[in-house]
Amino acid sequence: QVQLVESGGGMVEPGGSLRLSCAASGSSFSIGNMGWYRQAPGKQRELVAIITSSGGVNYAGSTEGRFTISRDNAKNTLYLQMNSLKPEDTAVYYCTANRQFKTYWGQGTQVTVSS
Repeated sequence: QVQLVESGGGMVEPGGSLRLSCAASGSSFSIGNMGWYRQAPGKQRELVAIITSSGGVNYAGSTEGRFTISRDNAKNTLYLQMNSLKPEDTAVYYCTANRQFKTYWGQGTQVTVSS
């Protein structure tokens, strides 16, 4: 089992920045890909970004250039630096981790972008 706990969400004005963190614990060794998803009210959950264990990254089109995903394997922690935030970025952000053909999810952290 892998437990994931997100932190760093909150409310920010348009154009602002936030940094999300996701701490992995439990059987956190040999975690493969990790990623961030988000779900806005009334919408389906969507991919934000994925990072492989070796650091390869892939972004959704709407966030590329504004968001940066990174990970610290020694600390078992995943990050999402979000810059130039827009109201449409408002959502619950979820951390995911893949290990031994299973995908684990965190409980989510709310990000609200509003003036």
